Amino acid sequence: MDVTQIVLASASPARFALLRSAGLDPKVIVSGVDEDAVVADTPSDLCLALARAKAAVVARDLTSGLVIGCDSMLELDGRAYGKPSSAEEAVSRWQSMRGREGRLLTGHCVIDAAGGREAAEVGATVVRFGTPTDAEIAAYVATGEPLRVAGAFTLDGPGGWFVDGIDGDHGNVLGISLPLLRRLFATLGVSVPTLWQSA
Repeated sequence: MDVTQIVLASASPARFALLRSAGLDPKVIVSGVDEDAVVADTPSDLCLALARAKAAVVARDLTSGLVIGCDSMLELDGRAYGKPSSAEEAVSRWQSMRGREGRLLTGHCVIDAAGGREAAEVGATVVRFGTPTDAEIAAYVATGEPLRVAGAFTLDGPGGWFVDGIDGDHGNVLGISLPLLRRLFATLGVSVPTLWQSA
């Protein structure tokens, strides 16, 4: 594997699509980390710990390449919310989020598998939720989308109808921040244009 091979330690189709649209050709290797076993004091620390764990599990089986681990969650009232476990939970979550602001946190970790060096950081984007009616919430949850994404919403699907605005990087809300990732690559001595695939 070439040192510039990008490995995404995530099953997220949104992260994969964002990296592809930005000129990379990532290989996907899902980490299989038991997320429930990872604990931390704050939502920010938790998503960073999970991102590090995912990247580390994949990197340990490789001899080269840049491994990207990410984990996203919504911080609301100081609590971390990942994917809802049921449709009922998703409905309840949306009823409590509407008309409010939360922070979508995404932990990013890049590991150079050849040398073991690591760079990691948390991206934070403020999300201003709209005020969908109970009927709209029920219809949205029925699409299944809220059950597949952190915070029970995303911007690039039906959930986008119910987000009034954001302050920060929209990619971070989708699961990976390109500007943040560029800084992490630079910390490891890698220039983003050298990773772009020819069209």
